[in-house]
Amino acid sequence: MTPIILDMDPGIDDAVALSIALTNPEIDIKLLTSVAGNVSVDKTTINLLKLTTFFKQTQVPVARGAAAPLKKAFVDASYIHGASGMPGYEFPTITTQALPTDAVSAMAKVLSEAPEPMTIVATGSYTNIALLIQNHPELISQIKEFVLMGGSLSGGNVSSVAEFNIFTDPDAAAIVFKSGIPIVMIGLDVTLKALLSLDTIDAVANIGEAGNMLHKLMTAYGDSEPGGKPMHDVNTICYLLNPEFYTTKDYWVDVITDGPAAGATVADTQNRWSNGKINAKVAINIDTQAFEKWFIEQIPVMNQYCEGAI
Repeated sequence: MTPIILDMDPGIDDAVALSIALTNPEIDIKLLTSVAGNVSVDKTTINLLKLTTFFKQTQVPVARGAAAPLKKAFVDASYIHGASGMPGYEFPTITTQALPTDAVSAMAKVLSEAPEPMTIVATGSYTNIALLIQNHPELISQIKEFVLMGGSLSGGNVSSVAEFNIFTDPDAAAIVFKSGIPIVMIGLDVTLKALLSLDTIDAVANIGEAGNMLHKLMTAYGDSEPGGKPMHDVNTICYLLNPEFYTTKDYWVDVITDGPAAGATVADTQNRWSNGKINAKVAINIDTQAFEKWFIEQIPVMNQYCEGAI
């Protein structure tokens, strides 16, 4: 099993990613942390607890994270994810609460007690992990790598150049990319290709209670592309389990923190300023058929865990 810390802002595609991570036998979630992003941190925390309850995985600790970016004003994406972040399905009553400690303190504790360096997966803005780097530099050696959903080398989804997670807190993203910790950047270059077709989403509805739940969330999802709906954050979990689905290239990536290009991730593709240094393994292509097939195969496994399963 791969032990991970999973930092999220659910959000519909986060919820789909978490549904797989909570039930896949190859992943061991040591800590779930929330952050403000798709909706407020109060709502993203509740959504994490909804999903751990739904899948009967309440032993997984949840910690509430940052309520706002490091410097800029917080603006959510409820126009995409709905007011709650996870609309369309009536979840069972939450049976647990978040930890009394904040996300950064909880991350530090898990890392300090880990027998070997751990992977941190982040599918929202990177505020929590930037604060972890700033406040606990002694634990940097305990982080094996970051697997990040975010960024783009080919254009943005909230501006002509910026992807939402980076744009939400570019100052935090800049800290993470300059940290020296290995990074896998899974951005719009692949997530806008990793579509679930509408036929697949409809078919999911009939694969047990987990499929029913996911179908209702995904049909409420306001993000769509010709050919289907992109499940951006699911790619982080898919990459952990199936890196062979992805084509990657090593680059030095800088983050623009202000001005009209704020949130842009700029790779030195021509080695003009990085002097051959790299700080990120950037996903640039994906086997889309393998991704969709893999996704469908996860749902029967989920049904073994969820509330209401027969």
